[in-house]
Formats: sequence, C-alpha cells, structure tokens
Amino acid sequence: MTAATPTTWFVTGTSRGLGLELVKQLLERGDNVAATTRSTDRLRAALDGVDTDRLLALAVDLASADDVDAAVRQTTDRFGGLDVVVNNAGYGYLAAVEETTDAAARQMFDVQIFGLWNVLRAVLPIFRSRQSGHIINVSSVLGLTAMPGWGLYCAGKFALEGLSESLAAEVSEFGGKVTIVEPGYFRTDFLTTDSLALPESITAGYESIREMTQNHLDLHGGQLGDPVKGAAAIIAIAGSTGGPLRQLLGSDSYAYATAKVDALAADFETGKELTLTTDHPQP
Repeated sequence: MTAATPTTWFVTGTSRGLGLELVKQLLERGDNVAATTRSTDRLRAALDGVDTDRLLALAVDLASADDVDAAVRQTTDRFGGLDVVVNNAGYGYLAAVEETTDAAARQMFDVQIFGLWNVLRAVLPIFRSRQSGHIINVSSVLGLTAMPGWGLYCAGKFALEGLSESLAAEVSEFGGKVTIVEPGYFRTDFLTTDSLALPESITAGYESIREMTQNHLDLHGGQLGDPVKGAAAIIAIAGSTGGPLRQLLGSDSYAYATAKVDALAADFETGKELTLTTDHPQP
C-alpha cells in the first residue's frame, strides 16, 4: 500500500473516536476514504485542517440495505474499486439484562449486526470478483469476555465474533481476509453520554451496576488506549499479509482476554467428567 497507488477504504462510524482518527490518518497517507456517519457536517468539521480531496463523506443509515448499497456504489464510482472495509460503527449500552428493553436490543443489533451484515452483502461481490479484499471488524474485548451491566453490548459483540469466524473461512476461498480487532478501553468519548446509552428506567436490586456505571463514567479521560496508536495499528493490520484472525489492542484487552482463556480452560476441566458421560456407547 503506497501513496502512488492509493488504497480505497470504506469505514463506518467515523464522526468521532477511533473511526475519526482512522480517517484522519488514511487521508494524511493519501489513501481514498469513503467514510459513513450519521452527520457528514460533524465529520467534515472534525477534519478541519486535513486535506479531504480523497474523502467521500456519506450519511448512511446502516440498518437500511438500500442506503448501504448506494454508499458502496458511490464509493466504487468515485474511486474505481474497493480494497479494505472497516466495520467500526457502534456505541455502548450499560444496563442490567432485566432493564434492557426490546427497542434498545433491536437498535443495538441494527447497528452492530444487521447494519454490518448489510455492508458485507454489499462489498463481498466486489471482493469475490477481484479475488481479494480485507474486512476488518471492530469488536471489543467484551466480544470475548463479559461483565455485569454490559449484557446487550456483549451480546452484539459476541455475535460479531461468531459471524466473523465463519466469514473468515468463507472468504479465504477467494483470496479475501478477515481480521477481528478487539480494543480495550481507549481514550475516546465512548464512556460519555455521546456514545454510552443508559436504560430508560432502573430496577431495584442492581446497585452494583449503578456503581459500575458511575465508575465507567468517571474513567473517561483515564483510559489506557491511545486512539492515535489504535488507528495506526488498524492501518498496519490492513497492510499485513499475515497476522492473526483476532488482534487485541491494549494491555487491558490482553489481560481480560487471557484471563477469559484461563477461566474457560478451568471450566472445561471442572466439567470434564460429566461431559464425557453423554456420548453413545462405543463398540
């Protein structure tokens, strides 16, 4: 990937946070960037001072297949192709499972799963026809492990992880590649009310979740992850011919993920005796 031969990127969720930083760095590299957002005005304001000649800013409702199809067509019409897709759109939601309404759950899955699926259906025919292409799905370490209060967010990210594993095996048949990126806490506005939704009403008995909610809001500004370095890591992933299916980002992500691996192994061994009693008898 060089400035002489610009790479064309399609990135969702770009008006703030990691997505915005990624767009900035890509434009500074001289790449072509189709950037989807709920507000192109906010995106352009955030890119003040950055050369946006290679930017295609797109207001897209990811839950609308027609919107997504049109955005991908505009991308290929403008830039003549497509190389890398980064599914980054998302937001947090902190509430007990009991407090999570049907509307809140459907809205989360519209963004994290159904919207992403719309993007995949739109871009995969392009990647198949050219026998290449890289899909980078931005998950979270909470796609590997769960915490109380994050049930809905984890449900979406766990679903994304399973989808991505299957997808990686499928696209490898025609030269495609999938990477799941699993950040820890990055110093963005993810832990502010701009990006973190809370329940419409709270339920007695979940005092620990109320405490956790406040602790997370208080953490804003003290997160370990640097979004500048995170965006640079995503660019490096796209430029790599190898690399793992899953790429953790951040020391906190590594700590949470490895603890989950250890806990899984312990669970499997604890239940092994009962596990092995459920097969049909072997001759």
